[in-house]
Amino acid sequence: MSLRLSAPSRPDAVVSEAPVVLAPMAGITNPAYRQLCLEQGAGLYVCEMITSRGIVERIPKTFDMLRFAPNETTRSVQLYGVDADVMAKAATILCEEFGVHHIDLNFGCPVPKVTRRGGGGVLPWKRDRLAAILAATVKAADAYGVPVTMKTRMGIDDDHLTYLDAGRIAQDAGVAAIALHGRTVKQAYSGLAHWDAVAKLVDAVDIPVLGNGDIWEASDALRMVEQTGCAGVVIGRGCLGRPWLFRDLADAFAGRATTHLPTLGEVAAMVRRHAVLLAELQGERWGLTDLRKHMAWYFKGFPVGGDIRRNLGLVSSLADLDAQLERLDPDVPFPVEALGEPRGRQGTPRERVICPQGWLDTRELGDEDLSAAESDVSGG
Repeated sequence: MSLRLSAPSRPDAVVSEAPVVLAPMAGITNPAYRQLCLEQGAGLYVCEMITSRGIVERIPKTFDMLRFAPNETTRSVQLYGVDADVMAKAATILCEEFGVHHIDLNFGCPVPKVTRRGGGGVLPWKRDRLAAILAATVKAADAYGVPVTMKTRMGIDDDHLTYLDAGRIAQDAGVAAIALHGRTVKQAYSGLAHWDAVAKLVDAVDIPVLGNGDIWEASDALRMVEQTGCAGVVIGRGCLGRPWLFRDLADAFAGRATTHLPTLGEVAAMVRRHAVLLAELQGERWGLTDLRKHMAWYFKGFPVGGDIRRNLGLVSSLADLDAQLERLDPDVPFPVEALGEPRGRQGTPRERVICPQGWLDTRELGDEDLSAAESDVSGG
């Protein structure tokens, strides 16, 4: 995907080759899974979220996350931070030392340990801090010709929406594109995403808007573009256990009909490929342990016996995995009833969003120190 994003020519236009972005997910979008997804389709694949302080302070764990797959010709990093100066320094390090081609800023995290300190999805409520962070990061990255994008949510809750202000601030700061998850922080991952908010943001700004939320199949992405006029889509939970979704998306946006759904044997082959990539990345034992959490997503809807499912959730070697995959009937067709079924985090709306004392009293923050909102959140 070219990083020179362009918006549709009219609000109801369907983009023939719309940008497709794999959103970072903690413990999921490591180099192995990004490589697997890249082998399936076209688009931009963002690494797991990394904190600016972790980069500036050169914390080994943070630097270890800055690894890229061999086929990642475009190095894309999602950066999180709450201090403009630190974000600028981190952007400089990413561009100068790691040769990053794209930086995405995350202002959408709904995790209470982050929001209670003023970070994540509640930070855009403070317009001055958001503007300072965006301007400083864009300026630092621009020195290397690296575009900066941002992702946010609709707001804290229905009474404290921030996305339209955030879009205008992003545009004024020189941000290349903005991605909107059509949920509030209070919703977390529950309920339905509000695609109408994506459409309103498209109308409010002149920079490209990417839509995010409830895209489980390629047809969902096409509907989002048709309904909202967004310039592309961001895929998060939709790719869990479905790396071939990116192949379908590339075909759909290029106007090619995609009718092939993988058989159980083809899914098993995908799992095996994923296992090999994880073993190369982390070693066989830890790589196969990491694979366990993907099993339910890969085989959702397939008639896989309970015994096999249990054993797949306990694999610790390629030999263990092969023994279980060999028990599957490779000719079983894809369960069409599983199409569009949610995967990953869901849950219920939060009773309330926990923010710092007096957070909602004013839209300005001033020089208040929010560094506590950045500790221990690398990886999402």
